Amino acid sequence: MDGSPGALSTFPEVTLDDIRAAAAAIKGIVGPTPGHWSRTLSAITGAEIFLKFENLHFTSSFKERGALNKLLSLTPEEKKRGVAAMSAGNHAQGVAYHAQRLGIPATIVMPEGTPYNKIKHTKNFGASVILHGVTLEQAFERAQEIATKEQLAFIHPYEDAKIVAGQGTVALELLDAAPELDAIVAPIGGGGLISGIALGAKALKPTIEIYGAEAEVCPSMYDVLKGASLPCSVQTIAEGIAVKKAGDLARRVLAAYAKDVLLVREDQIERAIVTLLEVEKTVAEGAGATALAAVMANPEIFRDRKVGVIISGGNIEMRMLSNVILRELSREGRILSLVVKIEDRPGLLARIATVVSDTGGNILEVSHNRMLTDMSAKSADLGLTIEARDATHAKEIRTKLEDAGFVLRPETSVS
Repeated sequence: MDGSPGALSTFPEVTLDDIRAAAAAIKGIVGPTPGHWSRTLSAITGAEIFLKFENLHFTSSFKERGALNKLLSLTPEEKKRGVAAMSAGNHAQGVAYHAQRLGIPATIVMPEGTPYNKIKHTKNFGASVILHGVTLEQAFERAQEIATKEQLAFIHPYEDAKIVAGQGTVALELLDAAPELDAIVAPIGGGGLISGIALGAKALKPTIEIYGAEAEVCPSMYDVLKGASLPCSVQTIAEGIAVKKAGDLARRVLAAYAKDVLLVREDQIERAIVTLLEVEKTVAEGAGATALAAVMANPEIFRDRKVGVIISGGNIEMRMLSNVILRELSREGRILSLVVKIEDRPGLLARIATVVSDTGGNILEVSHNRMLTDMSAKSADLGLTIEARDATHAKEIRTKLEDAGFVLRPETSVS
């Protein structure tokens, strides 16, 4: 990786003219998406943050750009026969939605662990959905078999020039809205989005720096570009970028254009999801929040610089979003979980509730456990979930309960 203007080279597969042609092709149907400078996130990160809301497409993901550009390029005969694709969710929805609009039959193979909301939406857009394999690579093999057998055009999510050119339209919009940007940070899965952005942005502004963000548990592009051999798992909240094999085109583009690839932990991604929800009132899925997570985790890189941050998608299940919110509130001390050892007799719960109330806490949930065999039959564990203002307030609640004579079991933390 270099990322400097001198590293610029020619990629005949996707040129600036190709990206501009893609923008003309999808104009009026897909994008442009909103973007704005975030005063609050800028204060939090120490950088000047310009957010690009790719989660506000109709299917809640940037994938519509490339999908439509590719579908429009098919011959009449290819459109008649139909298309096949593999996807962890967002590419599937982009292909299915625009294939339905254009009257093109679509068959999509998705990994078995794909979030249900993504499966449901893909089906609702009229695609035939097949669940196959644990990984995206296994789904890819199945999708290719179907495409070959049924003579369907295969719509690859990132290893396709038309797809990459379509994703590159993000860069045109971004630099049109914020030409003063010093850097752009985008998530990396297969690499279609960031390679399109890099090709477009570097052609328009050679001095701009491109940073990729990957989940630490699935660092496929990081490994390739840095010659590392970190383990790669698909068990991440950012399942949309859990791609074990980096795209070849993206690898070559990023080797020439990217300043760096940054890895982020699961808790950092969760914090970014909640931050976007709380500050910007926008919903991001794990992959969609990864770029912001990278900026928040690396303030020394981005401090005092103008940084474009891509919110790539917003397709997160409500159950998962609820879980992420509660976990982050727990980390911040705003949700306190306690287990109090008590004698199993009347009045103690009322005393505990009074102590919590007098301290300004709010009890959200109460549970009794009388079945612990290592305790007296006259004893019980009282589980409490308490809402606090912050970590300092949570510590005050614990201290007041202990000062009142209650014994607390050792607390467990969310990591």
